[in-house]
Amino acid sequence: MKTLVLVEHDNKSLKDATLAAVTAASQLGNVDLLVAGSGCGAVAEAASKIAGVGKVLVADDAAYANTLPENVAPLAAKLMEEHDAFLAPATTTGKNIAPRVAALLDVMQVSDILSVEGPDTFTRPIYAGNAIATVKTSDRKLVITVRGTAFAKAAASSGSAATEAVSGPGDAGTASFVSAELDTSSRPELTSAKIIISGGRGLGSGENYHKLIDPLADKLNAAVGASRAAVDAGYVPNDYQVGQTGKIVAPEVYIAIGISGAIQHLAGMKDSKTIVAINKDEDAPIFGVADIGLVGDLFQIVPELTEKL
Repeated sequence: MKTLVLVEHDNKSLKDATLAAVTAASQLGNVDLLVAGSGCGAVAEAASKIAGVGKVLVADDAAYANTLPENVAPLAAKLMEEHDAFLAPATTTGKNIAPRVAALLDVMQVSDILSVEGPDTFTRPIYAGNAIATVKTSDRKLVITVRGTAFAKAAASSGSAATEAVSGPGDAGTASFVSAELDTSSRPELTSAKIIISGGRGLGSGENYHKLIDPLADKLNAAVGASRAAVDAGYVPNDYQVGQTGKIVAPEVYIAIGISGAIQHLAGMKDSKTIVAINKDEDAPIFGVADIGLVGDLFQIVPELTEKL
């Protein structure tokens, strides 16, 4: 089986989520990568060094500069004439492009897979991760999104794949890029951080969030996240949200502060290797998945913890 993996990037560097997708694709067969962008030579070079990759297909065109799905999906669908499966990370970008590819190929998408059980059989979470479904598809072409936390990352520096220039339909003319407002931070990226500190509604305000969470994160060189309740309350931007409708993470250490543990939040972080919970409510659901639980006033505990680190 020949697989085609969408490389997620910003035209300068390759995103870690791609490496997990490559691991999943390698369990299906030979792996080719698709780099669609503009001025993306550095990304193509980095992609060629990923272990297990046979070929890197590079579509360098202004139409793909901002990864508009209306433009990238027809390109991927065209390349699928010579491939059996299309895989994309289950990120905002992957979830935007993969369904369009599936529609163009007239097949059903297999979403957010956790494992590859066979050439046409996969597992995926349902009911907010409380059950795991085994899915078997009979489609002639496969379109799959991959949960990055479920697969090991492919080695990023031991490969030597050939690169090949490809072209596609270009600008579909149905959408245009206007602008992007991106938060910049010196902290690690949320989806790839080894330590994550998340705050919830229990913090009471955005001012308290930054007053308590930021110093602790700086001490631990951690990424910062939040529950949906904290995001909806306006404490922090949407980009911070961890959970079923936010980002799925699995760091080595996840510290939940003032988070009760709604099922939607647990679905996004319960695969973390060590979970630490700080909450004044001893019956909070978060303690059901926590490895270490501390019941008490977070406004006293967190500053003391920060001071002692």
